[in-house]
Amino acid sequence: MAKEKFNIIKSTCLPINIDNCNTDLIIPARYLASTTRDPKFFGDAFMHDLRYDADGKPVADFVMNQPAYSEAPREGVHQIIVGGKNWGSGSSREHAAWAIAGYGVRVVISSSFADIHRNNLLNCFVLPVIVSPEFQAELFASIEKDPQTIVTVDVPNQTVTNEATGNSEKFEINGYKKYCLENALDDIDFLLKNQDKIVAWENK
Repeated sequence: MAKEKFNIIKSTCLPINIDNCNTDLIIPARYLASTTRDPKFFGDAFMHDLRYDADGKPVADFVMNQPAYSEAPREGVHQIIVGGKNWGSGSSREHAAWAIAGYGVRVVISSSFADIHRNNLLNCFVLPVIVSPEFQAELFASIEKDPQTIVTVDVPNQTVTNEATGNSEKFEINGYKKYCLENALDDIDFLLKNQDKIVAWENK
């Protein structure tokens, strides 16, 4: 998946107000047999069985097919998902994180995440942000009122701000993962970056 440094992300949001949105909804099981790692393949599969009916036609009343939210994510547009509570429950399939990253999302905001999915998101350079249920509800209300509502996620300061109301909350992130996101490093990149220190320690 694309490695891009995290700093301050300002974007409209894709509201997927589904509690317990499990990994089978995020990406149906039939896509798990694929051997490709093409981000577009998995991005196209994101929420597939809610986006399309059995004949492959878009389901008009699903949020991703509504005109206000149907644009593909890009800088400043729909790079943030606001999801329901317990996002990413169910099986531990890493493909669910691949699908979200492949679709172009950089941040998922929820009041709670399934732990394995949360870690998979971080490994795919997607930031999971945990907020209070009250702030989550406020975000949904602001987006429903105005789909152009901007949310700002400030990674260095670990804050998320609803620009429609001016309200902010702090969020927690593991220090190591924060460093990796801010510097666009995966775990292997981090080890290679510190190879000299590792060799020096081993030589002792």
